[in-house]
Amino acid sequence: MSATSYAVMTKARSKYGRFLSDRDYAGLLACQSVPEVMVYLKSHTHYASALADVNERDVHRGRLEMLLRQYLFDEFDSFCRYDSGVSAGFSRYIIEKSEVEQIIRYLVLLNSQSTEKFIFQFPAFLAKHTVLDVNRIANARDYDDFLDALKRTPYFELLSGFKPDDKGQLPVSDIENKLYAQILSHVLALIKKKTKGSERRELESIIKTVNDYAAFSRILRMKKYYNLSPEIIKSYMLPEYGSLSPKLVNRMCEAESSAEVFQIMQSTGCGRLIGKIGYKHAGDISPRVQYRLAKKHIHFSSNPTVVMVSFMFLSEIELMNIISLIEGVRYRIDPKTIQSLIIR
Repeated sequence: MSATSYAVMTKARSKYGRFLSDRDYAGLLACQSVPEVMVYLKSHTHYASALADVNERDVHRGRLEMLLRQYLFDEFDSFCRYDSGVSAGFSRYIIEKSEVEQIIRYLVLLNSQSTEKFIFQFPAFLAKHTVLDVNRIANARDYDDFLDALKRTPYFELLSGFKPDDKGQLPVSDIENKLYAQILSHVLALIKKKTKGSERRELESIIKTVNDYAAFSRILRMKKYYNLSPEIIKSYMLPEYGSLSPKLVNRMCEAESSAEVFQIMQSTGCGRLIGKIGYKHAGDISPRVQYRLAKKHIHFSSNPTVVMVSFMFLSEIELMNIISLIEGVRYRIDPKTIQSLIIR
């Protein structure tokens, strides 16, 4: 192992050791307001540097969340500065995910004729890293203007295949699905090109297992809450980016009930994780699986890139936990209910 690789692994594990403890979560759950949450994070956790210049009397939920996201982005960027083709590729992967989030956010606003809100919610820290022309997007008032703003980006060709319907509405869910498929294809191509042996196997296993469970959760939601036909559900699947066979995915899409979907999934190798993760609802399954896999690999993998990616996944989940806490405290939800949302 090179000195650089060893440094990546050591740095990731060291930073992971500073993550929120059970005691920290208990302290946060005891907070009565968003400013109290900010004070606790600022005084007792590794987020102190991100919040050092913030006055708790002036902070609000949106501002606090943005500062925490910027901190997380900077953490990831510090890993990706190492001289490694894989690290550079994962840096692009992180930026692509952020870009897709902003594209989808704009399209949702366009559907509701509220695009003027886009610029005020755009994360400023992303501006110097993104290929998106933020000002042109902010000034776009229809889908044609939006496409013009994306002409020199990797997203233009894909998005050109969509048009608003007769009511001026765009199929945002379909677009989102295609964009995330593009990201997955890029990251799997990167892994295939830049890694080999156990490093490649571990990285592919993490990415594909997470996507398998995302597909499983999506099928459950669409079947249980939206009662969609098997054909429509199949159109949202990305089996080529997971380990589940297209035939098995089709079986789940065609199942008569959510119980049958569970039964089919649990018959697979990766599906046996379902009974071990402890979840509250379908959308909770995929991040809990991701947490479990990442926690295992950050402790036991001997491959620096796997440890780095595991750290990134765990960091995102910790931020998700904090956002759940902030929202719960803001709306005065019972602490036990908030605690049930925490992924640990």
